[in-house]
Amino acid sequence: KMSNLRRQVLSAFKKLHRTRQYVFQGDANALAAGRLKINESFLQNRNESSEDEIQKMIKLAQDVDLELRTNVIQAQKKEDGVYELRITPETTRLDNVVFNPDAIIEKPRRQRGDKNTEGCCGGAAMAALEAEVQARNK
Repeated sequence: KMSNLRRQVLSAFKKLHRTRQYVFQGDANALAAGRLKINESFLQNRNESSEDEIQKMIKLAQDVDLELRTNVIQAQKKEDGVYELRITPETTRLDNVVFNPDAIIEKPRRQRGDKNTEGCCGGAAMAALEAEVQARNK
């Protein structure tokens, strides 16, 4: 059982390094910093013996790998204000909606059962403060 876990840890370690090389390709500083961070993280936890904790760390490594592959974009400065982006097939792309400056944004409607939420604490704190001020002024 532990050897399977060991295999999973080693696999996650190698995959993170492959992803680092892929995502930061051509950027010596980012490649070195990434190598250092990955190695430090795995070294820090090498004496962990709890199977649950190890599984959580493997899951974290997989999540980090996915985050790097899908959400990190390299940008290289070509000239002032001009950058070349390296977007991979795995990069997350969202629909680009053109901003409409004339859009009318309505206040959200109150849900059934919602209390009046004007001000803090449904206005109760402000009402209490006002009552206290009025009492002192008498």
